[in-house]
Amino acid sequence: MSPASPTPDETLPSPTGLGRLPAVLQWACVAGLSLVATTPLSMTGFPAALMIGPMLAGIVVALAGGTIRLPRPCFFIVQVVLALMIAGTVSQDFVATFLNNWLLILAVVFSVIAVSAFSGWMIARTGVLPGTTAIWGSSAGAASSMLMMAEAYGADMRLVAFMQYLRVLFVASLATLVAHFAGHEGAAAPPHAWFEAVPLLPLVAMLLIGILAGLAAQKLRIPAGAFLLPFALASVLNTSGTVTIILPQWLLVIAFALLGWNIGLGFTRAILLHARRALLPTVLSIVALLCFSGLLAAALVVLLDVDPLTAYLATSPGSLDSVAVIAASANVDIAFVMTLQTARLILVTFIGPWLARFVADRI
Repeated sequence: MSPASPTPDETLPSPTGLGRLPAVLQWACVAGLSLVATTPLSMTGFPAALMIGPMLAGIVVALAGGTIRLPRPCFFIVQVVLALMIAGTVSQDFVATFLNNWLLILAVVFSVIAVSAFSGWMIARTGVLPGTTAIWGSSAGAASSMLMMAEAYGADMRLVAFMQYLRVLFVASLATLVAHFAGHEGAAAPPHAWFEAVPLLPLVAMLLIGILAGLAAQKLRIPAGAFLLPFALASVLNTSGTVTIILPQWLLVIAFALLGWNIGLGFTRAILLHARRALLPTVLSIVALLCFSGLLAAALVVLLDVDPLTAYLATSPGSLDSVAVIAASANVDIAFVMTLQTARLILVTFIGPWLARFVADRI
C-alpha cells in the first residue's frame, strides 16, 4: 500500500490551510513550488534535483494542510518507468557482482537488517510505540513494501508510514549532498534535450512489458513487485541484447517529480501529530542506522576497492526507488548499488514477518 492513500482517521478532521482549496489548485501549488525548489538545485548541479525539489514542495504543501495524494496508478507507472531506467544501465556485471562477492554482500545486508531490527526493539522498549509498529517502521526495506506488510500484521499504518518516509527523506537528502560535494554529479540532460525523439516502437514495447510485469507482480502479491519484476525482466532482456531500452527524458523527468511528490505529500499534519511522541526516538534511530551504514560503506571501500559514494548508496537503508534515482543521477557503479539494495529488499521481505514477531514477543 502506498502512502498516497490517506487512512480513514486522516479524513475525519475538517480541512485547514491549503486543504480548503480545490484539488486542482493544490496541485498547482505543489507544481509551482516544485519548479521554484528544483531550479536552483539543478543549476548548482545537485544529483536527483528533479526528485528532491518536488519532494520538498510536497512536504511544504502537506504541512500547509494539503489533502492531495499521488494516485496509486500514477505511483505504479513511476515504479515501472524507474525499473526500466535502471535496467537499461545494468549489464552482465549485475549477476557477476553478486556471485563474486556473495558472502560479503550477504554479511553487509544482514548487518543492516540486524541494526534496523535492534533500533525498532530499542524504540519499543521505551514504550513510545507498540512492538510491531516499531519493528516495521524501522525495517530497512522498500517503504511501500513495509507499509503493505505492516498493515497485514496489525501495525499502526500512520506511524509506520511516518518512520519509513522520514528515513527515506534523511537518506535521500544526505546521499544527494554527499554526491554533490564529493563531485559525483552525473551528466544531467539539459531541458532542451528532454523532448528529443526516441524510437517509438521499442519504447511502447518496453513500457507494455514493464506494465504487464508490474501487474503480474501485484497479482502475485510480490512486495515492491511493481519495481522488482519489471526491473528483473527488463535487465535480462537488455543484457541478452534482445531489446535496447531507451526512455525519453521527459518521461524520466515526470517520473522523478511524481516520486518526489509521493514521498513529500506523505508528511501530513495528521501523521506528524500522531507521531510527535515518536519523533525524537525515530530520528535518533535513523541517525544511528545511517552512521552504521557509513561504517559498512567504509569497509566496502577497503575490501572491494569501490568508490565511497557507490559503497554508501549500496548500504543506504533508503527506499529502493529513491536510491535508484540518486544512483542514476551520479557517477557510480549502478550494478553494485542495485545488487546490494535488491538483496536487502528480498531478504527483508522473507524474514521481516518472522523478525517482527520474534522481536515483538520479547518486548
